[in-house]
Amino acid sequence: MKITFLLLEAFSIDGTVRCTFTLAEELSRRHDVEIVSVLRDRDRPLLPLSDRVRLRSLVDLRPEAKIAWPNAGRAERLMPEPSALIPPQERSYNKFSAWTDDRIGRFLRRPRTDVLVTTRAGLNLLAARFAPRRVVVIGQEHLQLGINEPEIIDEFKEWYPRLDALTTLTAADGADYEAALPAGSCPVHTIGNGLPHRLYPRSRQENRVVVAAGRIVWIKGYDLLISAFAKVVEKYPEWKLRIYGDGPRREELRRKATRLGLYNNVLMMEPTDDMEGEFAKASVLAMSSRAEPFGMTIIEAFACGLPVVGFDCPRGPREIITAGHDGLLVPPEDPDAFAEALIRLIGDEELRLRMAGHALASAERFDISVVAERWEKMLTELRAAPRRASGRR
Repeated sequence: MKITFLLLEAFSIDGTVRCTFTLAEELSRRHDVEIVSVLRDRDRPLLPLSDRVRLRSLVDLRPEAKIAWPNAGRAERLMPEPSALIPPQERSYNKFSAWTDDRIGRFLRRPRTDVLVTTRAGLNLLAARFAPRRVVVIGQEHLQLGINEPEIIDEFKEWYPRLDALTTLTAADGADYEAALPAGSCPVHTIGNGLPHRLYPRSRQENRVVVAAGRIVWIKGYDLLISAFAKVVEKYPEWKLRIYGDGPRREELRRKATRLGLYNNVLMMEPTDDMEGEFAKASVLAMSSRAEPFGMTIIEAFACGLPVVGFDCPRGPREIITAGHDGLLVPPEDPDAFAEALIRLIGDEELRLRMAGHALASAERFDISVVAERWEKMLTELRAAPRRASGRR
């Protein structure tokens, strides 16, 4: 089976890129797999990719490559023009153009593959419109339905019924999309992200460190976490909180920690390409998000033997964390409850060690081989089923 993944930017560091590379590599053990990136701006991808997976691009933005563009004059004219095919409400609309419209359209009309997997809303919509009926087309949704503007949700309702299937990361998201789309118009499958094959370093549960990781933005709730940790420090002043990541709220959070007298306890750490190694130096993961589509950080921490304290926010944490087993869930955006949960784990070493062991077992559910098996089962069923009257040509 030939499987093609279509990404917007395969040459950047991004959660969707990382998870697509991991799945593509696993499927390439048994299938012919390629990744097509709409945009390319560097010689090599920033994330590692197996040689078994072919990688090519539709629009090469490297200065030396522009000279060899097909129809270079036309490309130069169309690049500054806004996209006429991607809805303006698409969250990366500014990265599309009239030239990407041209290149994506040409690719989708003749994709030369058995299965096409598109990986964001704008690409899903274009594949539903232009991909030939002989190709099994699967749209991936990595975001919650409710985060989208009403105008683009209307586009989903019109065009997603032409997909052969839609995948979501959580069952709750799957139910939302099923409810939004015309009844029975598009099968919706819930398949989470997977952990790549590697040896994960294991926490020895000896360091007095709580760790958090992710982009430093409002949705991650680090302001709530710092407020919670102030209460933890009152009882356990020897414990530290390390927050790894970068983003626009970094200095604001540093100032808040200083204002609360936590300059020795809350450390704003630089991003790292060895986050698993940093997990292994900690004893608890703090997941303070106001909303979390899936929670790769949770399953990566599980693989390193960390129990998790998290807000029971929409959508992912409650479908990954088994409360009282491999972590603790507290009411959303309640820093007092979050502090109490951290204090409970810090103060009860036996409980923490027990949950750490359960976390290691929970990580096995997300091994990429397990996730890939679910994908292969879905693809086999879709290819064997009579072709739906999807409306595609």
